[in-house]
Amino acid sequence: MNAAAAPPLPPWRLASGWVVAALLTILWEWSGLDTVAMPWVGTPTGFPLRHAWWLERVLHEGLRQAAVLAFAALWVWALWPLKAPAPTRRERVAAMALATLSLLAVNLIKNQSLTSCPWDWRQFGGVAERVAHWRWGVADGGPGRCFPGGHASSAFAFIALCLPWLAPAAGASRRRGVGFRWLGGVMAAGLLAGAVQMLRGAHPPSHTLWTLLICSGVSLAGWRLVARTTWAAAAQRGDPLTSPGPAARGGRPASP
Repeated sequence: MNAAAAPPLPPWRLASGWVVAALLTILWEWSGLDTVAMPWVGTPTGFPLRHAWWLERVLHEGLRQAAVLAFAALWVWALWPLKAPAPTRRERVAAMALATLSLLAVNLIKNQSLTSCPWDWRQFGGVAERVAHWRWGVADGGPGRCFPGGHASSAFAFIALCLPWLAPAAGASRRRGVGFRWLGGVMAAGLLAGAVQMLRGAHPPSHTLWTLLICSGVSLAGWRLVARTTWAAAAQRGDPLTSPGPAARGGRPASP
C-alpha cells in the first residue's frame, strides 16, 4: 500500500459535513442576511456591476464555457482505461453520473421556481416583491426561475469527483489528499461563481448555499446508494472492484 494512502472515510463523517453545511444555510436564512448583503452591491436603480466586462464576460460567460469544456473532458477521463492507483472506471463513471444528476436537479428546481432574481426586485428598480424562495409556489410578480444558482452549480456539481478518493469502493485505500484537493478546487470555483452573480445582482448568497447543498446532497446520497447496491452486488459475485484490471498489467483494458 502507498504510505500516503488511507482507508475510506466513514459515511457518517461525510454526512456530518453535509449536515453542518445545512445548518449554516438555515442559520443564514433565519438571520435574513440576504437583505443585508444585497444592498451593499445594489442601488434603487439597479446593480452597477451587472454588465461589468470582467464579471459578465470573463467570470460569468468565461467560467460557464470553461465548465462545459471541463464536463466533456472529465467524461473522457471517466471512460478512459487507466492504471492503478487511479479510481476504477466504475467509480469514475459513477462520479460523473452524479455530477450530471446534480446539474439536472438544480435545473429542474430552477425551471419550476417562482423566485425572481434580485435585479428584478422592486427594491432595486424591478417589478418583483421579495418573496423567500422557500415559500414554494408563491409568486413574487417577477419572471421567476432564479432559484437556485445555475452558475454556481456548474462548479458545485463536480463535488462528486472527490468521492473516489475520500470514499472509494470497499477494500480500496487511496490518497485522501487528492480528494481534498478536488473538493477544495470545486468549492473555490463554486463560491467564486456565486460571488460573481451576487455582485451582478443575479443571486443572493443564500442561492449559492442552497446550490451547494443540492449538489452535495445528490452526490453523497447517490454515492452511498451505488456503494450499497451496485458495488455490493459485484463484490458478492467476486468481481474485483479495486483491482487495476488487465490494463494495469499490460493486457486488455478492464471492462466497465
